Amino acid sequence: MIIGLIIILILVLFLPFTKLVERNLEVFLFIMGVAAVIVSQAFTMDILKEALIHPINITLAVLIAGLLFRWFQAPLEKAILTMSQAIPYRLFIGLFVIILGFISSIITAIIAAIILVTVLSVLKMDRKSQIWTVVLACFAIGMGAALTPIGEPLSTIVIGKLNEEFFYLLKLIGAYIIPGVIGFGILAALVVKTPDKNKQNKLSNQTKVEPYSEIIIRSLKIYLFVMALTFLGAGFQPFIERYLLDLSPLVLYWINIVSAILDNATLAAAEISPAMSNPVIRDILLGLIISGGMLIPGNIPNIIAAGKLKITSLEYARVAAPIGLIVMIIYFIVLLIIG
Repeated sequence: MIIGLIIILILVLFLPFTKLVERNLEVFLFIMGVAAVIVSQAFTMDILKEALIHPINITLAVLIAGLLFRWFQAPLEKAILTMSQAIPYRLFIGLFVIILGFISSIITAIIAAIILVTVLSVLKMDRKSQIWTVVLACFAIGMGAALTPIGEPLSTIVIGKLNEEFFYLLKLIGAYIIPGVIGFGILAALVVKTPDKNKQNKLSNQTKVEPYSEIIIRSLKIYLFVMALTFLGAGFQPFIERYLLDLSPLVLYWINIVSAILDNATLAAAEISPAMSNPVIRDILLGLIISGGMLIPGNIPNIIAAGKLKITSLEYARVAAPIGLIVMIIYFIVLLIIG
């Protein structure tokens, strides 16, 4: 079982960067997910039911958002362009990333990701600026959404498992998350390239209406993507429970870098226990939350944004993996100092 799961983990980490798998990423991850639950002998009817039901809400949200943007494209574009031109462009991008990161804890990470792709679809950034903004915004959303049990499944599971009150995570990790979200916003403002306003208006007027078929196909791909991640998480859970849970929290902090390809909610469910102290829970959660932004499968916002804006796994990883690693190191040093 161990050898089989390690092989699957390696394949999931590296094959998405090949052209063949990149074009069929959802199918590839689905096959790997099914293989994982078979190898670990974790396949049950309950897991199958969860895999079929879990993606429905996400898929519907993406489908409805795609349809609404198509139907109200002109007024939405006008409103977004007006806001982006009312204040300095870099300031607009920085504030947009910061605000999106914080409100994701209230409106959910899914809705925040949909807002992100809607705005970026209108702004018509150059490719480099667009990828950097997506990556930094997804990091901010992934971190901010963890502050309340509304924001994302990870925080919902942790609050439920620990039987804690609504603002528990805000009190526990808020002092670490809030500076991180602000930092990603500042970095976005610094790296983005200010477009020519006349060119921006001209490009906006040339925006094509997205066909219904593309909206539906993208929604179905996201359904298959989330279903695949559910299987992967379930397949690796027995391995995690057997070999990882007795490790030091700071060791788990680094091992949780696998959250870049596995569902961090599943990892949190396996690793977090009411018997743990707050510092231990803090260390584990920060590792899960930060590393979730490093690759496309790591978080739902990454999946939604990359799918809509056609960002490849390699394009995303070139920016996100180094940033995520640097942020992991910074937070690790902070945790060592604080203890």
